[in-house]
Amino acid sequence: MLFKKGLFISGLILLSACGGNAKKDITKGKVTGPVAVDVSVAILTDYVNTIEGNGTVLANEFVELMTETNGRIVMLNIQEGKQVMEGALLVKLFDDDLQAQLRKLESQLIIAKKTESRLKTLLDANGLNQSDYDQALNQVNNLLADIDYAKAQIRKTEIRAPFSGTIGLRSVSKGAYVTQQNILATLQQTGTLKVDFVLPGNYDYQLQSGQDVKVIADNNKTFTAKILAIEPQVNTATRNLKIRAMISGNAVGLQPGAFVKISIDEGKNKKAILVPTNCIIPDTRSKKIVLIKNGKANFTIVETGYRGEDKVEIISGVEAGDTFAINGILFLKPDADVMIRKVKP
Repeated sequence: MLFKKGLFISGLILLSACGGNAKKDITKGKVTGPVAVDVSVAILTDYVNTIEGNGTVLANEFVELMTETNGRIVMLNIQEGKQVMEGALLVKLFDDDLQAQLRKLESQLIIAKKTESRLKTLLDANGLNQSDYDQALNQVNNLLADIDYAKAQIRKTEIRAPFSGTIGLRSVSKGAYVTQQNILATLQQTGTLKVDFVLPGNYDYQLQSGQDVKVIADNNKTFTAKILAIEPQVNTATRNLKIRAMISGNAVGLQPGAFVKISIDEGKNKKAILVPTNCIIPDTRSKKIVLIKNGKANFTIVETGYRGEDKVEIISGVEAGDTFAINGILFLKPDADVMIRKVKP
């Protein structure tokens, strides 16, 4: 009995000791004083915001030469790689049947006009009913319309250069039968080149027509281009914005279809408040930064703009001269007491 009683008392003493230690551990981690943080002062800073994207070089004008009707090629004037002038006849299809129909209509028109002229004389002399003359006049007008239609069909057998440019490689020969689906060759105007490129849609407010962009080819040769137009709608699948620019001067070394990189110095000579990226606290619907005012932590909603590798532009919410926390943010709560440990640039 005495042995068991001794064990019981020893156990109570042991439990009492453990309980005391646990209480100390619980209170050990509590913060009773202000949180020490490093801070920085917001200032307006000069910076260059470089926007980069990928693009494709395009000819100023480009067309695939195709026929509007089916037929056999009787004349082929496609000289590969040669310059052609606007309106030059490049391809002619067989049209003897259409020419014969046109001659027939023209001969009928001659007779119809003579008949209409005689009946007009009789009508003026009150020797003919108005309805008889109207039928003769209608016959003339119908033949004129048929002749216009026949000439339009003949024009469909001709392929003329829609603009001055360089002929590409032809895919047909004289005597071949072609349909409306056949691409005979291409015609490109390469004296002036364009470039199409895409950027994220949130850059729309930073771009405008006439703005200079830098075009960088695979061989690191650079060219200057000016923005012609910006697609007014963002692509719903990629959320990207499509932009077209005209390359200035003679772009020697660039070919249509080539891949290029685009660089835009959007923020050149611009002043803004820049803060380290780790200072921004992302929230569900907003972004916040911790300003230190009167020794208290003030969580302020901010609007951000340009974002670099380690800096973020503050558009609104912070003014020059404001003090903001740059570390220890995880230990801060709204209106918490703050002790400034160090002011960093």
